[in-house]
Amino acid sequence: MNALVVASAVLVAVTSAPYLAFLALYAVVRPAGSPADKRDDWEPTVSVVLPTYNEAEIIEHKLADICALEYPLDKLEIVLADASDDGTPEVVRDWMTAREAADEPTPDLQIRHDDERRGVAPALNDAFRAASNEVILRTDADSELAADVLREAVANLADPAVGAVTGRQSDVLGESRVEADYRNILSKLQGLESHLDSTFIFHGPCFAFAREDFVPIDPASLADDTEVALRIRRAGKRVVMDPALRFTESGVSDFRKRRQRKDRRAMGLVRLLVQHRDALGKYGRYGRVVLPFNWWFMLVSPWLVAVGTLVVSAAAVSVAGPVGLVVPAGVLGFGYLGQRDSLGPLQPIYAILDSWVSLLVAQVRLLRGEGDGVWEIDRESREAFLAGEDGDDDSAGDDRATENRGAEGQD
Repeated sequence: MNALVVASAVLVAVTSAPYLAFLALYAVVRPAGSPADKRDDWEPTVSVVLPTYNEAEIIEHKLADICALEYPLDKLEIVLADASDDGTPEVVRDWMTAREAADEPTPDLQIRHDDERRGVAPALNDAFRAASNEVILRTDADSELAADVLREAVANLADPAVGAVTGRQSDVLGESRVEADYRNILSKLQGLESHLDSTFIFHGPCFAFAREDFVPIDPASLADDTEVALRIRRAGKRVVMDPALRFTESGVSDFRKRRQRKDRRAMGLVRLLVQHRDALGKYGRYGRVVLPFNWWFMLVSPWLVAVGTLVVSAAAVSVAGPVGLVVPAGVLGFGYLGQRDSLGPLQPIYAILDSWVSLLVAQVRLLRGEGDGVWEIDRESREAFLAGEDGDDDSAGDDRATENRGAEGQD
């Protein structure tokens, strides 16, 4: 009995120590804004790279989103990395042709279509190489960008020490408190990492880099966005998060519905950390602080929390008998209320636990040899995205995204 109680206390202390250190470091550094030496006197040409697979029902909204950016459209091109079989490229061509016929400014267009799906990473490698402009902005079809996102991105990249920049999710389509809390915590972590050196996680819906700094990624990559940034950092330039770059993406709170996207992302990040384990201790504070913290959060903590929950539950039953079952029952109740966004001020804790579940599942799946880089559409999140669009008033229509872009969003 005493051994179980002592083991429980040790596990709690060991698990929480790095996070207490993080909070202390955050209080000292107090990161705010971008750590880059931003300049607004650079207006390079930009290639917007957009990977698509069966996006016909939402692609027109994304094209309008890109054309609403506060940036000269004659300096933009759209590079579609497509593997659809639902006519997505034809929808894109028709939309662009109609825009030109209406005598509206229209970006150049490249469509790179694969008859068979190869996975996102090889398609993006080809699209990044084919991009003809100075800066590349990578985004997703089921996301929305703030109107000033390109202005802010190139202002960061004007700093010669910065090779890539990502942003923060300022809103969640679908009104998922779990996803919003997770993104809020992540943005704080990314802010601290960026001010220390560079951040680890990059976001597929919104990141930019200079084309000349691109280093091809592993064709089997499960985290193309973060791997692009990691390789640029390893080549010598910093990769940062600027909260002024804002984007919106869909999200759901239901535990089972979250698993496809969350577990997929977790597999990519875990695999990337392991593949690049030789970077630990190198590249300044990136390898000495940022990567070790991500190792602790993504690879070690999920196991400590799982084992700790079992040990604490066993200790409670050992000490209090059947009454001790209140501990595992409380854990299950916490999870049930968390997925229903009903935990009040404790809701952010559930967002972290939800991430640890995905990270634990990801490690098990990777050990079993799963994950080939070809993903199915995340239907749950796509439905949340479409529901967010359908909820708009018809008279507001295309104005909704612009209004959202002007809002500050959550921290």
